[in-house]
Order: sequence, then C-alpha cells, then structure tokens
Amino acid sequence: MENRGLNWLLFVLLSFIWGSSFILMKAGMVGLTAFQVASVRIVASGLCLLPILFKSFKKIPANKLSYVFLSGLLGSMLPSYLFCIAEMKIDSALAGTLNSLTPVFVIITGALFFKNLASTQKIVGVFIALSGCIMLFLSHPNMLMIDNWNYAYLILIATIMYGYNVNLVQKHLKGIPSLEIVAMALALNAIPALMILIFTGFFKLDFSNHALLVSTGYACLLGAMGTSLANILFYILIKRAGVFFSAMVTYGIPFIAIFWGVMYGEKTGWLQICSLLVILSGVYWANKKQQTEKNG
Repeated sequence: MENRGLNWLLFVLLSFIWGSSFILMKAGMVGLTAFQVASVRIVASGLCLLPILFKSFKKIPANKLSYVFLSGLLGSMLPSYLFCIAEMKIDSALAGTLNSLTPVFVIITGALFFKNLASTQKIVGVFIALSGCIMLFLSHPNMLMIDNWNYAYLILIATIMYGYNVNLVQKHLKGIPSLEIVAMALALNAIPALMILIFTGFFKLDFSNHALLVSTGYACLLGAMGTSLANILFYILIKRAGVFFSAMVTYGIPFIAIFWGVMYGEKTGWLQICSLLVILSGVYWANKKQQTEKNG
C-alpha cells in the first residue's frame, strides 16, 4: 500500500481525537443536558464547515445526497445523542471500551447489507484486538460494578450504526471528496439538531453563568475536533486503507484512555500494558492481510 505511514498517522490522530471525546462529553454535561451537548456538538461541527458548504453542492451528485445525509445521521448525529445519554449513567472509560465493538459490526453489517465478506485473517485480527479490549475492561474492577447496564446498550446501538456507515461510505460515496461529504452531511444534520436546541430551551439559558459557558465551550470543541475534523480524517482513511483498518481506530481509543489516566496520576499495571499489546497486534494482523491483498 502506498504511503502506509500516512495511514498509520491518520489512525493515531483519530484514536487521540475520539479517545478524548468521551471526557469532553462528561465535561459538557456538567452544565448542559445530554441532548443539549449532543445538539451543540452537531451544530458547531456544521458551522465549522459552513464556508465550504456551497462548494460541496457542485461536487456531490443529486442522487448521492440521500446517502450523504444518511451517513451524517448514522455516523455522527444519532451516535452523539446515544453516547451522551449513556454517559449520564456510565463512565467515559466504559463507553470508550464498548465503542471497540465497531469493527465487529463492520464485518456483520458488511456481510448482511453490502455483500462484503471479510477474509479469515481480517476477522481473526479484529477478534484478537477485541480480546485485548476485553482484557483491558477486566483489568479495572470498578468496570464491572455498574447499576445501569441498560444505558450500555445505547452504545451497542451506536456501534451498529458506525459499522453500517463505514460500509455505506465505502460503497456509495467512494468517488466524492471527503471534505465535501462531511460538510454536506453535518450541515444537513445540523438543522434537526438546531431544532432540538430550541425545543430544549438552550437559547433561553443564562450564559452569564460560568459553568454553563465552560460546558458549552467543551461541547463546541467536541463538535469542531471530535466531529468535523475527525470525520474528515476518518473518511479519508476509509478511502485510503479500506473499511476494516479504518474501523479498527476504535481499538486505539483504550491507548488514549490509559494516556489520560497516567496524566491524572492513575497507576498502570502489567495487565493493562499486555492488553494494549494484544490490541495492537490484532490491528496489525488484520491490516497485514489487507496490505498483501492490495499489493498482490
């Protein structure tokens, strides 16, 4: 594969951005509701890309607009609400770990809806990395002490949406520039998100309140970085490296969780380090087959 190093650089950048998003969601919900944080995130992401929106109309065929809207709906908007609602009751670290189910649903939805069958080696790589995430999950005793498992199922639904969206982009939007796809998708989905902000009374809040301003700032940062920039990089990676390598970005998120934990003084044990090595080996194994197929 050409420019293999660039693919891994995109992988690392996306892992860092999305791995940090779970903390930003929690910070946003200190002063805002879950629906408001998710709505501000989508609206802010659409505003960030507004300058290139009109250019996007010329580059996106009319018959592809429905796919673009659906990609924004399944890949950004609905998961944003599901994750925020889930994080009302579960830890951000658990949310990030459950998010690692995305590559599994890339395989399942690809086979069911897109006739995209994965090679045995790719499937093995995905499940090696998934086993590493399970090991990492079990290395935190507090992870198992959760009274609101029903909220965890919301993240499961979000990962199914992510899996379907990855396949949709690869099949129906491959020939369209990534920047144009993201700008149009987020602009279209910003409209219903704006309506939700109006109905939840967001614009009637007292913005002289410092906590409210800080929470809104975190939600805007989440939109600018965790949605706008991240989606552009993600769509570029899908087109460059394929659906499986791109989806396995979710396995990079636990590395970022460990990083933030160390930054805030948390201790890291050998089991956690071994878990991360298993995750990395799974990502490498799944991608190695993909390299061979493209070069052969």
